[in-house]
Amino acid sequence: MLTLSLFVSVGSDLPDDCKSCLECSGDNGCLKCPEKLFLFIQREGMRQHGLCVQSCPLGHYGVRGQDINRCTKCKTPDCENCFSKDFCIRCKAGFHLFKGKCLSSCPDGTAPHLADCIEGCESGQWSEWTACTNNGHLCGHRWGTQSRSKEIVRKETVETASCPVLSETKRCRMKKRCPGGKKCSCKDMFQYRM
Repeated sequence: MLTLSLFVSVGSDLPDDCKSCLECSGDNGCLKCPEKLFLFIQREGMRQHGLCVQSCPLGHYGVRGQDINRCTKCKTPDCENCFSKDFCIRCKAGFHLFKGKCLSSCPDGTAPHLADCIEGCESGQWSEWTACTNNGHLCGHRWGTQSRSKEIVRKETVETASCPVLSETKRCRMKKRCPGGKKCSCKDMFQYRM
């Protein structure tokens, strides 16, 4: 059995999903777009549907051609948005952007800052963990938090950007009983030790 697709051109009554197309298929959506728009092919399993868009969605970049402008998928799986097939401009969560690449950790001579790696910054040593506290109390609670920090220093003499300070926090188990059976603040704890 032969199945024919319906092709619609600009002068015909257009279905809603063909409004921005120069050429459209009833089954597959846009086949050709106006000069300034990009053809984006959405794929769901075996089906595909074309749309004409002004800018390509996340995970894709625009390629201009003589006959058609297309949205092409970024090649790097860790990349959320790219400028070209292998030059990323925003990484997925958990990765840092450095010179167009998405890395799980920043290379030597750089320091992580938000989602980027900053050049010319070098990390120092981690400080000791702070005491385990819960709302300023050192005891009387089951769980608290403690933190530590790492200072990042600029290696070069010319400062183009300030280097970040890294810190991390973790959950910790606290002493359950306070001296005297009451909840005490950190100040009170130091008085009991003296």
